[in-house]
Amino acid sequence: MKKRLQRIADFLGSCDCGTCTNQVAESISGCLKPRGSHVGDQVLQNSTWPAMPTQAVRLHIKDHHVVLDNGILQLTLSKPGGIVTGIRYNGIDNLLEFRNKETNRGYWDLMWNPPGGKGMFDVISGTSFRVVVENEEQVELSFLRTWASSLEGNYIPLNIDKRFIMLRGSSGFYSYAIYEHLKEWPAFTLGQTRFTFKLRKEKFRYMVIADNRHRQMPLPEDLSTGRGQPLAYPEAVQLVNPADPEHQGEVDDKYQYSCENKDLKVHGWICRTPPVGFWLIIPSDEFRSGGPLKQNLTSHVGPTTLAVFLSGHYAGKYMETHIGQDEPWKKVFGPVFIYLNSAADGDDPLWLWEDAKIKMMSEVQSWPYNFPASEDFQKSEERGCVSGRLLVQDRYISNDVISANGAYVGLAPPGDVGSWQTECKDYQFWTTADEDGYFSIKNIRTGNYNLYAWVPGFVGDYRSDALVTITSGSNIKMGDLVYEPPRDGPTLWEIGIPDRSAREFNVPDPDPKYVNRLFVNHPDRFRQYGLWSRYTELYPNEDLVYTIGVSDYSKDWLFAQVVREIDNKTYQGTTWQIKFKLDHVDRNSSFKLRVAIASATLAELQVRVNDPNANRPLFTTGLIGRDNAIARHGIHGLYLLYHVNIPGTRFIEGENTIFLKQPRCTSPFQGIMYDYIRLEGPPVS
Repeated sequence: MKKRLQRIADFLGSCDCGTCTNQVAESISGCLKPRGSHVGDQVLQNSTWPAMPTQAVRLHIKDHHVVLDNGILQLTLSKPGGIVTGIRYNGIDNLLEFRNKETNRGYWDLMWNPPGGKGMFDVISGTSFRVVVENEEQVELSFLRTWASSLEGNYIPLNIDKRFIMLRGSSGFYSYAIYEHLKEWPAFTLGQTRFTFKLRKEKFRYMVIADNRHRQMPLPEDLSTGRGQPLAYPEAVQLVNPADPEHQGEVDDKYQYSCENKDLKVHGWICRTPPVGFWLIIPSDEFRSGGPLKQNLTSHVGPTTLAVFLSGHYAGKYMETHIGQDEPWKKVFGPVFIYLNSAADGDDPLWLWEDAKIKMMSEVQSWPYNFPASEDFQKSEERGCVSGRLLVQDRYISNDVISANGAYVGLAPPGDVGSWQTECKDYQFWTTADEDGYFSIKNIRTGNYNLYAWVPGFVGDYRSDALVTITSGSNIKMGDLVYEPPRDGPTLWEIGIPDRSAREFNVPDPDPKYVNRLFVNHPDRFRQYGLWSRYTELYPNEDLVYTIGVSDYSKDWLFAQVVREIDNKTYQGTTWQIKFKLDHVDRNSSFKLRVAIASATLAELQVRVNDPNANRPLFTTGLIGRDNAIARHGIHGLYLLYHVNIPGTRFIEGENTIFLKQPRCTSPFQGIMYDYIRLEGPPVS
């Protein structure tokens, strides 16, 4: 069964035509529908099985609540607040944690601050309720909170319109929100916004983030005093007396389950009795800030499930949305889909995950949806397309242009090279180029953009100088685009792979006392707690020394240059050495050191050549980075690239050493993750 579902998923992912989608739906029907479960109800609407009559969508309006019911599930929302207070499904009266207050079950929230003011957390509650669409096929509701000058300083100056949609025959519901700031309103900073669900803790114990990241999770009480011991920061807790003995001694931290936007399409929880899945499907990245590599929280102990649209995690203050007093702004977040499925008793509960992935791919193919009623959500016919080919020109690798195989190519608001990493006001649209460098980006909202790209295997960022203007129905062909990555001379040596990550370097085993067993022998071993503290143990007397031609970066280059702990909560900066030989040095020429940084946290990189005690470094970055990726179990944050000019007079024939010093040391989490380092010789004509 599982293998057949995977074949179906692979087939669905390879084509976006309607014929294939219908054929896949029929195959899923053959796999799953005869068991009488609610698996794949939405996908199965074109099934070859005899059509079962479906109940029309019904709306029940009460004094303080509204209920949406399509015969598969019932969704209860507060009125006029628009807080999800109940979800009845498959015999379970409420999937949400009914012990919580109604405002702490399913809600949109945000973090914001006025200029110079403190941050404020806000569960967004509507002040007026409106039925937007009501018929047998669909109901769409609006819960609007309007802003007025009397609210200044207490509420973010935005009109926020939360929408909820239920469709006939759909095993779930949709939600989106429209945020609007009028030009004459006060300035503000938006640091985070998301859609949050708190599920029943005794029901939903099994969490699934990815095929290789799923497990039985601790209870929320296991993190409390007496059962859990907080570690270096509150989110990281060692389970000393958990309810389930299998979790004894483990570390749990919500940041261990973070995920990049490009891989974060579906995640959620499984209830085993009865077998029910609760899944949050994010069908598009266009409304999420920071591009495809931005990392966000997913699901974690609670049980909690999040759809994060904007956050500073793994980026810091650079990922805050600043709206000025004279700046009009409007953005649509979503829709996202909350998908529910069920299986027969005795079935493998992980089949629910396989079905959720198939449903996710169906939702992705249906984007942009044609049913949201708001004119602010552009439909497919209102959008445009861009296509072209990206090539790479690096004459020190090839005399011919090279196809940008696997390049990430995207449209984002006009800005500087690489500005898409921290762009968080508007929309972004990304794809990957094929092996020949061809790319096509569909369903782009109207507006002005730059085309950006980066190519795995090459340093730096590409940006086309041409302004790309998308109008309804436009199909812009950009032809061949050539990226010339930074290069002055031939490669003398290199460390790592230019892929914007420190994944290829040595990630040490965790301290045996602080293990999350999910990540034992796991490709994401960097997600273990406390890896920063291993440096002092691995290098007790001397800092890291790497010898070109002898050392192996996968074994001998640590994934992060962190501080050294010299006694309890006292730290010391570290200096890494790169040793190499030069047979010939033209002292009248210059060399170039390229340093690509995958992440930095309140750090500084100082470069010295052949004299570690030189009073002034040859180069310094100054204070850089607020990613906090070291503490939050990331393997990258924001990408930085530095070009260090080294006069030939600094080198000698024979043995040379480059010293990389990170002197800032007030916290154990300060440091640098390198992506790639290359020394180039003088230019060759």
